[in-house]
Amino acid sequence: MRIAFMGTPDFAVPTLDALHEAGHDIAAVYTQPPRRAGRGKAVQPSPVQKRAEALGLEVRSPLALRDAEEQAAFAALGLDVAVVAAYGLILPVPVLEAPRLGCLNVHGSLLPRWRGAAPVQRAILAGDRETGVGIMQMEKGLDTGPVRLEGRVRIDHKTAGALTAELAELGAKLMVQVLARPDTYPPLPQPEDGVTYAAKIEKAEAKIAFDRSAGEVERHVRAFNPTPGAFFEYGGERIQILAAAIEDGDGQPGEVLDEPLRIACGSGAIRPLMVKRAGRGAMPTPELLRGFPIPKGSQLA
Repeated sequence: MRIAFMGTPDFAVPTLDALHEAGHDIAAVYTQPPRRAGRGKAVQPSPVQKRAEALGLEVRSPLALRDAEEQAAFAALGLDVAVVAAYGLILPVPVLEAPRLGCLNVHGSLLPRWRGAAPVQRAILAGDRETGVGIMQMEKGLDTGPVRLEGRVRIDHKTAGALTAELAELGAKLMVQVLARPDTYPPLPQPEDGVTYAAKIEKAEAKIAFDRSAGEVERHVRAFNPTPGAFFEYGGERIQILAAAIEDGDGQPGEVLDEPLRIACGSGAIRPLMVKRAGRGAMPTPELLRGFPIPKGSQLA
């Protein structure tokens, strides 16, 4: 098929690779413009742009798709289908309707649960036992379109980073499967019940609220790993927790219950296993405590 691919972050790269390997004619790759990132705030192309250029594909990075000139340029590609994976820009109706088969989206949840920007993190935070990825026929509404094919995975104790990578690989396989035989996978309307919305993750959410249960705090740690990083504050520093175990314990929320850093929660306690100080790499908690002691009885904010 003649395809336009539209995606931006690492999540989208496996689908781009799969389409290329399947021999589809990728007429153009749309991605968000380069952004300043990293400690030096240098301008960085998106992961999709880097991969597309390595594959020798044409890259387009408009700021928006609202104006008629951009829409005409898209329509002029003469597409069979547009494949979208975490592109990050709203597709106007003329763009949605330009390809012969419309636009197909790789969405990281089991729709209609977790429509929106952060389905993986919200599924972990909510304590969902499973999630998945769906190939959705896009329409004007926010993730409201019918679904052609979906796959399910267990969440278990995965971080958002690990779960996102797993869903990205699964979504790539499902997209290739649908494009190989589109008539075999007709679009099925989403159920009307069970709709939830996965709001965009705000940096302020990353601060750990120890007045929640230990289970909620542990899920919080996994949901914000690798970014923006769940953290607490102590001694004027912000300490990220990258992994934690749930343990028994009783005390004021945020109270350090023993020297190995068992921390009381609203119910139960957690013990950080991997942590990170600002400007440092990840380290096991005992290594942190050797250079940055947090005594028993300390109160974490």
